[in-house]
Amino acid sequence: MSCNNNSLLTGNRVVVVLVFLLCLVHSSESLRPLFACDPANGLTRTLRFCRVNVPVHARVQDLIGRLTLQEKIRLLVNNAAAVPRLGIGGYEWWSEALHGVSDVGPGAKFGGAFPGATSFPQVITTAASFNQSLWEDIGRVVSDEARAMYNGGVAGLTYWSPNVNILRDPRWGRGQETPGEDPVVAGKYAASYVRGLQGNGAGNRLKVAACCKHYTAYDLDNWNGVDRFHFNAKVTKQDLEDTYNVPFKSCVYEGKVASVMCSYNQVNGKPTCADENLLKNTIRGQWRLNGYIVSDCDSVDVFFNQQHYTTTPEEAAAASIKAGLDLDCGPFLAIFTEGAVKKGLLTENDVNLALANTITVQMRLGMFDGNLGPYANLGPRDVCTPAHQHLALEAAHQGMVLLKNSGRSLPLSPRRHRTVAVIGPNSDVTETMIGNYAGKACAYTTPLQGISRYAKTIHQEGCAGVACAGNQGFGAAEAAARQADATVLVMGLDQSIEAETRDRTGLLLPGYQQNLVTRVAQASRGPVILVLMSGGPVDASFATNDPRVAAIIWAGYPGQAGGAAIADIIFGAANPGGKLPMTWYPQEYVTKLPMTIMAMRASGNYPGRTYRFYKGPVVFPFGFGLSYTTFTHSLAQNPLAQLSVSPYKLNTAIFNSSSTSIKVSHTNCGTFPKMPLHVEVSNTGEFDGTHTVFVFAEPPENGIKGLGVNKQLVAFEKVHVKAGSKRTVQVDIEACKHLGVVDEHGMRRIPMGEHKLHIGEIKHTILVQPQL
Repeated sequence: MSCNNNSLLTGNRVVVVLVFLLCLVHSSESLRPLFACDPANGLTRTLRFCRVNVPVHARVQDLIGRLTLQEKIRLLVNNAAAVPRLGIGGYEWWSEALHGVSDVGPGAKFGGAFPGATSFPQVITTAASFNQSLWEDIGRVVSDEARAMYNGGVAGLTYWSPNVNILRDPRWGRGQETPGEDPVVAGKYAASYVRGLQGNGAGNRLKVAACCKHYTAYDLDNWNGVDRFHFNAKVTKQDLEDTYNVPFKSCVYEGKVASVMCSYNQVNGKPTCADENLLKNTIRGQWRLNGYIVSDCDSVDVFFNQQHYTTTPEEAAAASIKAGLDLDCGPFLAIFTEGAVKKGLLTENDVNLALANTITVQMRLGMFDGNLGPYANLGPRDVCTPAHQHLALEAAHQGMVLLKNSGRSLPLSPRRHRTVAVIGPNSDVTETMIGNYAGKACAYTTPLQGISRYAKTIHQEGCAGVACAGNQGFGAAEAAARQADATVLVMGLDQSIEAETRDRTGLLLPGYQQNLVTRVAQASRGPVILVLMSGGPVDASFATNDPRVAAIIWAGYPGQAGGAAIADIIFGAANPGGKLPMTWYPQEYVTKLPMTIMAMRASGNYPGRTYRFYKGPVVFPFGFGLSYTTFTHSLAQNPLAQLSVSPYKLNTAIFNSSSTSIKVSHTNCGTFPKMPLHVEVSNTGEFDGTHTVFVFAEPPENGIKGLGVNKQLVAFEKVHVKAGSKRTVQVDIEACKHLGVVDEHGMRRIPMGEHKLHIGEIKHTILVQPQL
């Protein structure tokens, strides 16, 4: 068909429109890669691995059986080579979609018909919403746009996201990528986002293939001369079981993720990508991963050349594949696997097993089905849609946390606050708002632009960049504050302070930022609102204690619509409902605390990590967040107050009337009744608002050695309640899942005794006792 201008100018108006639409379709299809089993591909259309009515496992084995050893080996790396004789094109496995389709990896590229994609708030910000349906909705939108870009030939279908590591230390530069410090929250986030990305799983099919990373105990990049490539994380069985591995297990069990990525670091002296117990035995054996295991980029090279784990490169290749690694991000396995086979360190069948896992995922994605499937018609019109961009704005609204609001200074009134001074190094930023592992945003609304929609603005940066190395701009900032009815200071961090390969040394605002806030607050004639952009927590004690700072908002890295969301919160168009997904510590907490100590529990002078184990002073606690309205809780019905448990088989060697606990593995968990909690949430204020119902469990102190848990989150639910109204939220408590703890041997147990549930201001006790 000809699509030149002459053809479009001939005929009547209807014909012109039809021809134009056909040209659009033709142009979109011309961008698509030639599928391995495309009907137009005469090389493969008659082969068994191309027959969609043949079971996937049989198609996979047929394809592997047609490959030579050399062809197989070139498929073990992220930039998998083409197999021209079978009509199979090359494929780039590495794409990223942490909070929107990203061009960080080589698998996705922006330009032409796809100039950008919807850039949602950074994960730590979205986590603050504590809204599982929102997390899944974001994943669904991201996968729509990913599929559209794949159809356009500019992206792959395998996305190495999300990052579900635990934010153990507040200085970690990549904490921004994670759902925070709580393993239950991280696990729920992982499962929700993965479901959104991968689709509903009907027929074992995948919309895109997600990947939970970085397994495991990875939360140090570059601190005090120790980097991730050389770090040996010394982790107890207890901490591995009840903290570090929890999100990954949830990702595989509940999210049905198609991939897990092993990390750079060693765990207890072994590289994770060469640890058979962690990979083959745990991920694939215990958790039953239906997918592939991939290395972080160049991890195999790192454990050979930098950690010196093996003597020869062939031994490194063999160690990783035999441990359960299926795909190498990097060239190492392509170079050294054949030598490992020739030396008898590996068999060709070991290679086949790895390939079966990766090719199966490609089959489930429909990559060998030609241009078929429910997503085949997605294209440029499905990227950066108004609905997608509205969701990015709503996610920013829900993720922002109001930390201080003295005298109900917020929200501001457009009638009374007609002129607003907008000050600070982050007051008119764009890319800072989308954090790291981001792509090209559809469009930006900066804080200055957002506030300008509500009031006349006077803008001063105050200092150049977040480093804020001097005070040359302070005078102009003070003058602006004197002229305005209100002042908004947008301060905080960016990727020059916290990022991959860049951990912080402390928790204070960089440079002269604190001085700028204090001086502007003193000069301002109206209320002063401090907005903090950051991934990790900041010691903002100076501002919480300064009566001239009326309000503090943590915006995280709020995404492409961040400025609009900040303004909506400040002027009351949106009511803040976010809660902190991590503890905000004082600077003193990290002064003498090495990042290299992985222990979660407090011991001696060691203070412990996160709200679950740390009992010292905080700036703001985990789960903290204010609203423009007020909420109260009550239990709508009398919940269960007593539970009797018994093992599978009565065995006095493992359980008797004086037992302090019972192993979950010895318990028939399915026989225990669920204990419903009906929590009535009342909005007693003047604004409609959203509220997060947190249910924490405090286990009894009954002699389980090394327990050390203050309390732990077992469930959370987001609820929207209109002013003056009530809503009832049901949370089902399950003994094995919610009342269990982990002992020092890494075994899950249910302690006997009084378990205290904390729901806001309510405490409810459940007595768990043995039944013989």
